[in-house]
Amino acid sequence: MEENVDHRVPVLIVGGSLVGLSTSLFLGRHGVRHLLVEKHSGTSMHPRGRGNNVRTMELFRGAEVEADIRQAASVLADNHGILQAGSLTGDDQEWLFKEIDPGGGLARFSPTTWCLCSQNDLEPVLLDRARAQGGDVRFSTELLSFEQDSTGVMAVLKNRDTGEHSTVRADYLVAADGPRSPVREQLRIGQTGNGDLFHNVSIAFRSRQLMDAVGDRRFIVCYLTNPEADGALLPVDNRELWVFHAPWHPEQGEALEDFTDERCAEHIRKATGAPGLDVEITGKAPWHAAERVAGSYSSGRVFLAGDSAHEMSPTGAFGSNTGIQDAHNLAWKLALVLDGSAGPALLETYDAERRPVARATSERASSRSAEHSHPGYAPAVTPGGGRKGGILSVAMGYSYLHGAVLGVAPDRPIVPERMELMGAPGTRAPHMWAGGPTGRVSTLDLYERSFVLLSAAGTAWQAAARRVAERLSVQLDAYAIGAGPDADLVPEGDADWAAMHGTTPEGALLVRPDGFVAWRSPGAVQDPEATLHAAMSTLLSRA
Repeated sequence: MEENVDHRVPVLIVGGSLVGLSTSLFLGRHGVRHLLVEKHSGTSMHPRGRGNNVRTMELFRGAEVEADIRQAASVLADNHGILQAGSLTGDDQEWLFKEIDPGGGLARFSPTTWCLCSQNDLEPVLLDRARAQGGDVRFSTELLSFEQDSTGVMAVLKNRDTGEHSTVRADYLVAADGPRSPVREQLRIGQTGNGDLFHNVSIAFRSRQLMDAVGDRRFIVCYLTNPEADGALLPVDNRELWVFHAPWHPEQGEALEDFTDERCAEHIRKATGAPGLDVEITGKAPWHAAERVAGSYSSGRVFLAGDSAHEMSPTGAFGSNTGIQDAHNLAWKLALVLDGSAGPALLETYDAERRPVARATSERASSRSAEHSHPGYAPAVTPGGGRKGGILSVAMGYSYLHGAVLGVAPDRPIVPERMELMGAPGTRAPHMWAGGPTGRVSTLDLYERSFVLLSAAGTAWQAAARRVAERLSVQLDAYAIGAGPDADLVPEGDADWAAMHGTTPEGALLVRPDGFVAWRSPGAVQDPEATLHAAMSTLLSRA
C-alpha cells in the first residue's frame, strides 16, 4: 500500500462543508498538517443551516474567528424570535418565542451568544481562516476509493476539472461527506433511529414587497400554517432576499419537477397571504429531515463527523452544531495522538462521547419539530418520548458519561432537564470572568490547545502540574486563582471560583482542550503530583 504515493499527510478530510471546514480550522489551530477534499467547486451558494448555537460560538471564539463570523452575519443580528401564523396579513399569529435570550440570563453561562449566520455566509469565513491556519483545501476533488491498514489510510482522489487521479497516504481519515456518506457505506456502518421524518424543497426568492407584509417583525423563521399552502419563511437580508421551505411528499408520488417556478411563486403568495406579491425564484434545493445515528463513529483509522455520523430534524439547528462540535472533539484528540502526547486509545473516546450525545440530541430535534408543527411533519406521537430539557440544555448542557473523563456520576443524564454547569466531570467547564495577565478573560478562553489545571493560589497544585507536564512530556497549563501577588487569575466581583467549579479552595479542576471537565479533586490530597499524574496518564490512555 506504500507504492505510488503522491501526497502524505497526517489527516485527510473528506467533505468541505461546515463540518469539514471546521475540522480543518480546528486541526490547524493545533498545528496538524492536513488535506481537505471537496467534490463541489466551491462553498455553498444556498442560504441554509444558519442557526449557530452558544456552544458552537464558544468554539469559534476560541479559534479566534467569532468576530469575522458576526460581521458576516450582521444583516440578521436583530432577528431573534420564531413566529407561527396563518398568514403574514391575518390575525392568527403567535410568537413561539420572541427572544432567544430574554432577560440576558445566558450571560451567566457563557461569554458569547447565539449567531444567525447562513451557511453560504459562514463557509467562506471558515475557508479563509482554515487556509490561513495552514489547511490545504481543494475543491473539485473527489474521493474515489480508500483502503486502510494498521498504520494508515491510502486514498485515491480525482480532480474533477482535469480528470487527473492522485494518491494520498494519511495516518487518519475524517469523513465529513454528508448524510449519504460513501465512506460510511464502504465501512458498512449501519444506522439507528426513526429514519425519514419529512421532506421539503428550499426555495430561494427575491421579493421587494414582502418586507412590507413582514413589517417590523424580525423573526428567525415564520411557520406559515395555511392548510392549502403551508411552509416556513426565513429572511436572508430582511429586505428582498428570502427563503421558503415548502413541504414535499415524494411518498405520494410528488416529483421535484412538479415544483415549477410558477407553482412555487403561487404557493408563497398563498402562504404569506399576499396574493399580488412580486416573487422571483432564484434557486431551489430539496432536503430531507431524518433521525438517524451511525452505529459507530469510527472504523480503524477512519472517523465519521457531522451528517455522515448523524441526521437530525432541522428544527433548533441541532444538526450542524452537533457536527461542528464533533469536529472540535476529534481535532484535539488527533493532535495529541499524532504528536505522541497521548496513546491511540484516546481516539476511541470520540465514539464513546459523541455518539450518545447525538442520539439524545436527534430525539430532541424531532420532538422540537413536533412541538413547532414544522410544515410537512405530522408524527402520530411526539418522538423521543416528549420534551426533555430546554434548548440550552441540549445545546451546551450535555454530559459525556464515558470516554476521556474521570469520576462522572453514574446516574447523570446525557441531557439534563435544567441547565447546570458546576464543574462536574464530563460537563462543559463553567464560565467565569477574571482579570488575567492580558486583561479580562473568561475561563473558557483558557481552554483550546492544552489541558488546564485550575487551583487556588498558594496551593501545591501548580508545582505538581509543572512536574507532571515534564514527566509525561505533555502540555499542561496551570492557573493559580486568587487575589494575591501569586495569582494568575483574579475573579471579578465577589465570585467564588471554587464554589462555581464544584470544589473547595484546597481542591483543583482539570479541564480538557475542548473545555470539558476531565477530572476534579474536591479538596486537598496527600500527594498532588502522584494524584494528578495518575489522572493525566489515564486520560491520555497511558495507564
